[in-house]
Amino acid sequence: GYAKNKAVHQSHGKFLCFLDADDIMLPTRVQKQYNLAVYNHNAIVGSRFRREPADSTLRYTRWANGLTPAQLTMQIYTSNGPTVVMPTWFIHRSVFNRVGGFSEAGAGTPEDLIFFYNHLRKEGSIIRHDEELLVYRYHPNATTFSIHEETIWDLRVKEIQERVLGLWESFTIWNAGKQGRKFFRSLLPENQEKVTAFCDVDVKKIGSFYTYEESWKKIKPKVPIIHFKEAKPPLIICMKMELTDGVFEANLASVNLKEGIDYFHFS
Repeated sequence: GYAKNKAVHQSHGKFLCFLDADDIMLPTRVQKQYNLAVYNHNAIVGSRFRREPADSTLRYTRWANGLTPAQLTMQIYTSNGPTVVMPTWFIHRSVFNRVGGFSEAGAGTPEDLIFFYNHLRKEGSIIRHDEELLVYRYHPNATTFSIHEETIWDLRVKEIQERVLGLWESFTIWNAGKQGRKFFRSLLPENQEKVTAFCDVDVKKIGSFYTYEESWKKIKPKVPIIHFKEAKPPLIICMKMELTDGVFEANLASVNLKEGIDYFHFS
């Protein structure tokens, strides 16, 4: 965060184009993103990217490059992080100033995600140029992998509680397994009370209850587990995509729900 902030403060242009040292900009990137940013001073303008090596992080690459314009602001709570990757960011300087720069809390801080969330809280928009304008290199020692998973989890939970759950009177958690239960335990007590059910496909779980034994309450919260077709929206989906050979995706499509209204992904 410190290095990026210092670079911005020492620069003078109206627009800021970010790039990590190990990535490669394609020749027309600046012009094409400028053409969008010049009319969208309140936006983070990203782009699709080409991964190198090509067979690394295939699911992540398909997710990031395949999001619809609407999903750029709906799928912001997943473990994938910002819906446009930071090395593709192109912004008007006013975006940086309004957010107040990147966190300088030091190693292990998800500074890009914090900036991204702060931008959205200030009514900022997200735009993606749909051409591949960056070669995004993967290597196992990247800074991204030095950030503790629990730090990102806590940040995501905080954000979805403030932006989504605080507006709902009740909701269902899709996934009665490990991820769904962890999500429930991570919620503030007032949001735990809004959970009407877990839903699942596992016949061994359906019809039973999840009891939150670690609760400070004398009467422990007890949440029923139902079949997903019986679940009433809205829902928080704690299932990762592309891990069930299309079964989960087909189940979700079968209930005819609208993303961003009836459900949000948290996975």
